[in-house]
Amino acid sequence: MNSPSSVTIIDGKAAAARVLNDVRDAVSALKEYDLHPALAVVLVGHDPASQVYVRNKVLRAEETGIRSVEHKLTVDTTEAELLDLIAGLNADPAINGILVQLPLPAHIDENRVLQAIDPLKDVDGFHSENVGGLSQGRDVLTPCTPSGCMHLLHDTLGDLNGKHAVVVGRSNIVGKPMAALLLQANCTVTVLHSRSVNARELCRQADIVVAAVGRPRMLDASWLKPGSVVIDVGINRIDEGGKTRLVGDVDFDSALSVVSAITPVPGGVGPMTIALLMKNTVSATQLQQPALSTHSTRAEAPCLSIS
Repeated sequence: MNSPSSVTIIDGKAAAARVLNDVRDAVSALKEYDLHPALAVVLVGHDPASQVYVRNKVLRAEETGIRSVEHKLTVDTTEAELLDLIAGLNADPAINGILVQLPLPAHIDENRVLQAIDPLKDVDGFHSENVGGLSQGRDVLTPCTPSGCMHLLHDTLGDLNGKHAVVVGRSNIVGKPMAALLLQANCTVTVLHSRSVNARELCRQADIVVAAVGRPRMLDASWLKPGSVVIDVGINRIDEGGKTRLVGDVDFDSALSVVSAITPVPGGVGPMTIALLMKNTVSATQLQQPALSTHSTRAEAPCLSIS
């Protein structure tokens, strides 16, 4: 068993700060080309958690020099009205990224809304064209949370070539794109879900575990291989001793006895999600300018590339 003091606690806040610094430099470089990256954020209704997320995204945009344009719509906004707004944002050359904050009210079809966003402005990476492009290994906008997880894994392990990675959860937002990104990094990938047989035993074989199942503290030490690296995507609010607190999908205290590195909740994956949204806004701006997407131009202006 490990001593907890020997375990690396992966600092998502510090990693996010490095990404945001790179974004800030890239935004400054784009402005030299008279390009001013702009992100439109659409919020429908008054969900308190969504309002917090939107406020944090707008703050990060301002910090990096990205122009943010907020559209706050009432909860009774119709699907047609929302689709009309998206059509206008798609057609506006001054808007480079479009983010529709989820969840949407029940009377609006989320999939129809997400498919209406121009794939080149789809900074969430949820459009089917971007999803398909990810599976084919093309240069497309990819979902922010899985991309943030990959940054943390590369920061922690360097080369992921040949590692056995287990993704716990198969959602369209995290699990499936996470598996695709790990495959691109030449990992051997296993995806576990509610119908998996011997899930605990399979998970214990993993060098890397990405937990994205949405069940508080589901994975304890018995699920984890000694020396493994754990990325905990879960954000679950629980009541403990009359107070609420956030915990992940991994039992953090239990995991410390076996893992070599783990992300905390909060302070792990969360900050990276917003940082990668800013990175995607810069990437979208570049993708919308073919001249900046050529290798020769990027060689002349390497600061436009964010690793």
